[in-house]
Amino acid sequence: MSRIGRLPVAIPNGVSVTVSEANIVNVKGPKGELTQNMSPKMIIAIEDNTLVVSRPSDVKEHRALHGLTRSLINNMVIGVTEGYQKTLELVGVGYRAQLKGGRIILSLGYSHPVEIDEVTGIQFEIPDANKIIVKGIDKQLVGAVAAEIRTWRKPEPYKGKGIKYSDEIIRRKEGKTGK
Repeated sequence: MSRIGRLPVAIPNGVSVTVSEANIVNVKGPKGELTQNMSPKMIIAIEDNTLVVSRPSDVKEHRALHGLTRSLINNMVIGVTEGYQKTLELVGVGYRAQLKGGRIILSLGYSHPVEIDEVTGIQFEIPDANKIIVKGIDKQLVGAVAAEIRTWRKPEPYKGKGIKYSDEIIRRKEGKTGK
């Protein structure tokens, strides 16, 4: 039995979960609404204020989908109640970010500013010139947008310059003078 898959998903007050016959899960909460098409091979049942995912057999594919389905539903419930956020930091001389009408304009040492368009379902916050906060209710979308911003200037190991996650640790190298 899957250790993650067998755990029930608690449905908090103010959140409504509906499951159609084709295993389309719809979660509505105070922050918004998320819909996801789950595998029809999984059995999803709502009991009291919990949602339980079970598998029909111990086939390898069913075992793999069991924990995945439960995690996706749990992420949806957390997203519509609390939301998700990723914090990016810009490290380097002259590296800065500014917000103009929902778009982020980055100065990253290129000959031109980098403009990142707004994404539906994602809010950007820039508390200071060297921090970008990506917020949203869809965990996968928040992570994808943050990763896309990071690809413009990945952190390098010698001086640590670039765009990094706030909790990321960059392994530093010594350089030519280290010998």
